[in-house]
Amino acid sequence: MNASAALQSARALAVERVEHLSEADLAELAEATDAAIIEGGGFGWVEPQGRAALVRHFRGALLVPERELFVARLDGHPVGSAQLVRPPRNNEAQAFSATLTHAYIAPYARGVGLARMLVQRVEERAAALGHRVLNLDVRETQRTAIALFESLGYVHWGTHPFYARVKGQTVAGRFYYKTLEPGRGRSTGALMDGAC
Repeated sequence: MNASAALQSARALAVERVEHLSEADLAELAEATDAAIIEGGGFGWVEPQGRAALVRHFRGALLVPERELFVARLDGHPVGSAQLVRPPRNNEAQAFSATLTHAYIAPYARGVGLARMLVQRVEERAAALGHRVLNLDVRETQRTAIALFESLGYVHWGTHPFYARVKGQTVAGRFYYKTLEPGRGRSTGALMDGAC
């Protein structure tokens, strides 16, 4: 057993889709989010936002019908999250796809497999909802996240040279997709090709 596997077996890891967060969970999730932002993590913000702003953000995300919030827990404590974003109902042309966004794990909870577990839970949920493609984008500076996504089979399809501004510097962004296999019925390939 390698060191990472030994550490993982000693810690309680969980990822759950949440529809409500307690005040304690919101406080811990805000702390984890600010820690990830400080370390350059993939939340979109580049400066820590503080508890009040982040609590408003998560409460707001829970209210949006097309968004689902997933929370990663280490020993029962929220240490990261991700959001699954589905197209609005009036976008039938893209109803087969969804987007993974705002995925991160706090620096103090990395290295035990939670990031992989978090992404896989979002993929499972997207497939269960009938989505056959999951899209995501990430700053090119987020090398650990890029390595994770590529190891999970995400396909890099393009780069935007002017994707973000971080601390006065323009940063490119990388765009990815992954096809999701349905539990039963037509294969993803057949669905993408328009076959019946």
